[in-house]
Amino acid sequence: MKNILLTGTAGFIGSNFVPYFLDKYLEYNLINLDLLTYAGNLDNLKECEGNPRYKFIKGDICNRELVEFIFTEYDISGVIHFAAESHVDNSIKNPGVFVQTNVNGTFTLIDVAYKYWMNKPFEYKEKYNNSRFHHISTDEVYGTLTLNPTDLFTEATPYAPNSPYSASKASSDMIIRAYNETYGMNTVITNCSNNYGPKQHDEKLIPTIIRKALNNESIPIYGDGKNIRDWLYVLDHCKGIDIVYHTGKTANTYNIGGRNERTNLQIVDAITTILDEKVPSKTLGSYKELITFVEDRAGHDRRYAIDATKLETELGWKANENFDTGIILTVEWYLKKYKVTK
Repeated sequence: MKNILLTGTAGFIGSNFVPYFLDKYLEYNLINLDLLTYAGNLDNLKECEGNPRYKFIKGDICNRELVEFIFTEYDISGVIHFAAESHVDNSIKNPGVFVQTNVNGTFTLIDVAYKYWMNKPFEYKEKYNNSRFHHISTDEVYGTLTLNPTDLFTEATPYAPNSPYSASKASSDMIIRAYNETYGMNTVITNCSNNYGPKQHDEKLIPTIIRKALNNESIPIYGDGKNIRDWLYVLDHCKGIDIVYHTGKTANTYNIGGRNERTNLQIVDAITTILDEKVPSKTLGSYKELITFVEDRAGHDRRYAIDATKLETELGWKANENFDTGIILTVEWYLKKYKVTK
């Protein structure tokens, strides 16, 4: 059995990854370190609680003593690092928390891994020759794209983060790169586009649209609603992480994107159309009547879109869901969560 340390998996992406990974790989024990901040919820992992190959530890990735204890106690031979402060609005209000968690926390994790797995730079201890550190990042580190649809983020796109959140993630990516270049650590990085699907925190765009509509409240859309994002169904992201962790080339970055560009207006239109069909409002002709435009977010990037060609051609990954299928699955999951019936 191999013991892998996962961080932050009580959050959205990680809580989808854990049951998928446990079911697929019987040779792994998974140790989940999570501080359970506002974005972490153990209810997301209830299906894993009774699994003997899953262990939850509440704690901070910045707590070096705790991280060292976990490596020693559980003989950690791999890390998949999800934990991050990730809400852009919160990073604008309180950037220091993002630097602490995303930069200092990432440094703590990889430095402990280096000292546990390696004798010195470029020399792994024999037992840990195949130990790998996989860092989960975001397309927001690349900044913003033009509106030209052929212009896409690739792994060679220069970093140009525009928010405290994306700057902190770009910094953490650079730390991972440095530990590969300086110490010869076996590292990989994945940069993903906007995820959606089950278990996402209520504050995010898609859950907010669904929740507000069902509560007959105004649905807030920033600015003119024409900001564009590339949307990736969360389970497709999990499968991409799995492939990169197991078969990605060391020192490489892989972009994971859904090839599903949508404006925020298109997102809200798609969701309200589904809700109008599945659970029609008793007081409105359409949930679209609730759409309200609000003051734009400071430093709001206009467009993100990922070119996932490298991952598709080199490692054989392919998204199973397009946005039209994935958004129906997502809305249906939230209707069950909110106990809404026709």
